[in-house]
Amino acid sequence: MIIDVHGHYTTAPKALEEWRNRQIAGIKDPSVMPKVSELKISDDELRESIESNQLKKMKERGSDLTVFSPRASFMAHHIGDFQVSSTWAGICNELCYRVSQLFPDNFIGVAMLPQSPGVDPKTCIPELEKCIKEYGFVGINLNPDPSGGHWTSPPLSDRHWYPIYEKMVELDIPAMIHVSTSCNACFHTTGAHYLNADTTAFMQCLTSDLFKDFPTLKFLIPHGGGAVPYHWGRFRGLAQEMKKPLLKDHLLNNIFFDTCVYHQPGIDLLTGVIPIDNILFASEMIGAVRGIDPETGFYYDDTKRYIEAAKLTPEQRHQIYEGNARRVFPRLDAALKAQGK
Repeated sequence: MIIDVHGHYTTAPKALEEWRNRQIAGIKDPSVMPKVSELKISDDELRESIESNQLKKMKERGSDLTVFSPRASFMAHHIGDFQVSSTWAGICNELCYRVSQLFPDNFIGVAMLPQSPGVDPKTCIPELEKCIKEYGFVGINLNPDPSGGHWTSPPLSDRHWYPIYEKMVELDIPAMIHVSTSCNACFHTTGAHYLNADTTAFMQCLTSDLFKDFPTLKFLIPHGGGAVPYHWGRFRGLAQEMKKPLLKDHLLNNIFFDTCVYHQPGIDLLTGVIPIDNILFASEMIGAVRGIDPETGFYYDDTKRYIEAAKLTPEQRHQIYEGNARRVFPRLDAALKAQGK
């Protein structure tokens, strides 16, 4: 199987965005705050939004299953309070669940959490449990910066986050570390904020002993790990100066990277620097970079082409395409086995 571990519902029917705009307006004027029941999206609308977009490209590019979560930039945890985020997360997660029910062979869910700046992460646990236990989701997206580019939360190594980690360990699920929209003019959302956050999350783990407290905790750092593979020597050297163990022992039992890197030299670097056991196939297609590369004539986010062209053995490609995903997402592996896959 070819499992894409990084997909977002970026093509949701327009009614979702219209409801969200009304919700945002309702923060200032409660009289216009919409009810959840006012959002009407039929199964046929969901099918149309998927079949002509994500599913069409999956078939064209040769991937089988997408690990699917709400649109990252739409999470916008900095907007409103916890109640706003909780309602919004519930709506977005339910839509992803419905997609997974309509296309059970092609999509399986990962939950958006109802995070809110300054609010105890413990408040996210009911939505997390609902998505895992009732919807059959296989992981979560964890935003290390709910403030939207101002970084007002403690680092991921802080006990502030421990309620989430304890629940992750209990349920045996990983978290993709994924920020949302930047409301800081200094940081472009997808070109700077996302990649900064990937690098920052890795460094927060490096400088701490988080995985001594949670030896089975698993983080998936997207977008190829931000600057991490390119500056692997810097991180190794910093860890050495801090008297930390070798990175393979200190972090690589717990941290994994995806292949959302949109050119061949980047994938070649990733697979040459990071151990193959720590790389999971992903494309984030119909995401931040949707165009065609004029140098190749193919879409930038057609990442399978890069894996095929990389200097890898068949066994290594199998690990990247399927084996590592089934190991990092145990509930995904169990769901596939239940389907006889």
